[in-house]
Amino acid sequence: MPARSKKQQMAAGAALSAKRGETSKSQLKGASKQMADSMTEKELRDLASTPRKKLPAKKSASPSKSSRTSSRSGAKRSSRSK
Repeated sequence: MPARSKKQQMAAGAALSAKRGETSKSQLKGASKQMADSMTEKELRDLASTPRKKLPAKKSASPSKSSRTSSRSGAKRSSRSK
């Protein structure tokens, strides 16, 4: 599975380094720490080996459900009050 962003690819590289014993796990933070604990070395290698050239810096956020829901509920409220 290829990485979806440069940050994910870099976190996988850091986690892979710790998994191999090249760096200590205490140096890891955030996502890389979780990746080192939950993923196999092969999974980390696959993520870390993704070419970075065409990846976005970070994954773009999708619209939140709450903003879509609130606009719908507002329309319902106005029709009920009539």
